Amino acid sequence: MKANPIILGIESSCDDTAAAIIQNYTVLSNVIANQKVHQSYGGVVPELASRAHQQNIVPVVEEAIKKAGIDKNQICAVAYTRGPGLMGSLLVGSSFSKSFSQALGIPLIEVNHMQGHILAHFINDANDSAPEFPFLCLTVSGGHTQIVKVSDYFTFDILGETIDDAAGEAFDKAGKILGLDYPAGPIIDKLAKEGNPDQFKFTKPKVEELNYSFSGFKTAILYFIQKEVRKNPDFIQENLADLCASIQKTIVDILMDKLILAVEQSGIQRVAIAGGVSANSEIRSRLKQLEVEKDWKVFIPKFEYTTDNAAMIAMVGQLKFEHNHFSGLEARSVAKYKI
Repeated sequence: MKANPIILGIESSCDDTAAAIIQNYTVLSNVIANQKVHQSYGGVVPELASRAHQQNIVPVVEEAIKKAGIDKNQICAVAYTRGPGLMGSLLVGSSFSKSFSQALGIPLIEVNHMQGHILAHFINDANDSAPEFPFLCLTVSGGHTQIVKVSDYFTFDILGETIDDAAGEAFDKAGKILGLDYPAGPIIDKLAKEGNPDQFKFTKPKVEELNYSFSGFKTAILYFIQKEVRKNPDFIQENLADLCASIQKTIVDILMDKLILAVEQSGIQRVAIAGGVSANSEIRSRLKQLEVEKDWKVFIPKFEYTTDNAAMIAMVGQLKFEHNHFSGLEARSVAKYKI
């Protein structure tokens, strides 16, 4: 096997077209093209997303190779997101990756998107140090909310997950009710800093074991806002910061309650977070607080490795390359893909 292989990673699961180059666990480049077209629709439009990926993927890959300071012929393998995600978006990335591997005669490596989020912790500059096995990882994004036990690079057990909507979707839907732009999560996070998190109380759903539920929580917010606006049409504007702070506190409380229970039940006190919503400042703050209070060892990745990016895909690609875990052209993109 070639020493210090150079891996190209391709990520196209949703609305970000991304390419990255990694070598020796070090990111040489990490390029992302965002799609602003979805903001006016209040959410990602799959057809528009796949069209944008088609326009972006070649220049994004070219830019990643250029920024890495390498020649494309130095690339040893191409890793791509097979799923989960939007089918049209996934197909653009997989088709390009398969063609690229065939053209250069290099191996192809399929990657589970959620596995990428978790293993991003092993990128050299993601944390002060990488987590030791086994560890628990709270993966929180617009499409997923899971507590995963990670026993080694390729052994994952889902201890709990959402039975309906994800935490990221709860943030975005709450933001839509409040009249905020999409994506609402970062906006709520910013406004919450100016508000009182205890001003409004929202009931936390009761779900068995380590699973989550956010569907009823979203409905409760909607009914509460409708009731208050009937009494005072300016209720949202007058209480926006307090509403954001209270909503965010409730979502984070829900996440942390089950995570604390997972640590107690498993006895594993190494805890990591991953996924786009893990960029939320309240989640990070609460985890650092729990690290002190409960003697956990917490791993919080850099912001650039939380949202959808290709560095995490390339990282899994390097690990799979080292273990000879290659895939063939017959591997089909899958919208739902268990970790």
